[in-house]
Amino acid sequence: MDHLFRLDGKVAIVTGSSRGIGRAIAETMAGLGAAVVISSRKLDACQEVTKKITERGGKAAATACNTGTKEALEALLDFTLRTYGRLDHVVANVAVNPHYGPLSTVPDSAWDKIMGTNLRSTLWLANMALPEIAKQGGGSFTAISSIGALRGNLAIPAYNISKLAEIGLVQNLAVEWGPKQIRVNAILPGVIRTDFARALWDDPEKERNIQQSTPLGRIGEPEDIGGVGAFLASDAARYITGQTIVVDGGAVVTSHFA
Repeated sequence: MDHLFRLDGKVAIVTGSSRGIGRAIAETMAGLGAAVVISSRKLDACQEVTKKITERGGKAAATACNTGTKEALEALLDFTLRTYGRLDHVVANVAVNPHYGPLSTVPDSAWDKIMGTNLRSTLWLANMALPEIAKQGGGSFTAISSIGALRGNLAIPAYNISKLAEIGLVQNLAVEWGPKQIRVNAILPGVIRTDFARALWDDPEKERNIQQSTPLGRIGEPEDIGGVGAFLASDAARYITGQTIVVDGGAVVTSHFA
């Protein structure tokens, strides 16, 4: 049954894949046989990842993409189709959080940027990519949400709201595109040791608190998400759609009252 996890002959776009979670997912997918398009705002960083993948015998191509504009997303899709001639899978990984603090302090500009990048651009990408995936007879679209969507806090509430809305987007896209055999799911990482989440773990006390509140006793690594992202694109997940897959070491199921 190993073939169920293989991605040979498939083509995948992974946004925000020059580092962190996106890179781990792209490298895992390439290791399972997919041709991956590495994209982020900085082309040189994408080319570095592409080089690493190809040196290991994988297939990858790099292009710069600022997902905040339709034109850039259209160019990303065009690059993929010109390079590989098809599209089977997308992982929407780009997110921003320019503001820390309660909702009462969020400037309109920060709110608009968070919602525009984390939600609207994901919808744009889906509306562009899903018709191409449908031409192949089906495939997958995976959004990287967050366990922050499942609970409130005072540190990053606007970001959490955008990620909860992204789950709603995934569920509705799953219903819309299911008849075309396209599966749409969300991965909800916990605290992962990435530059994006550095403010949540980058001091000994914060790291200790996370470890103590996580049953597995550690902060997540990007590779912990890589396999889940690849799995959701594979035939092993062919009957999974509209779901939120929590990958957090058990943090959200841990009671803090006993």
